Amino acid sequence: MAKTASFAILHFGVAFTVGYALTGSVLVGGTIALVEPAINTVVFFFHEKAWVKIEQHKADVAEVVARQV
Repeated sequence: MAKTASFAILHFGVAFTVGYALTGSVLVGGTIALVEPAINTVVFFFHEKAWVKIEQHKADVAEVVARQV
C-alpha cells in the first residue's frame, strides 16, 4: 500500500504540472490533478494485484512441469 500511496503523490504532482502547463489555470490543473491520478491509482493497484497472480500462475505451471520430468 505504501508503494501505491507514493505513486499517487508523484502522479498528483505530474498531473497538476501538465494540466497547469497546458491550460495556465490553477483550477483546471488542480481538477485534473485530483481526478486523473485518483482513478489511475486505483487502476494501478489492481494492475499490480493482477501481475502478482500472473507470476504466481507461472510459478505454479513451472512446478507442475518440473514434477512431470
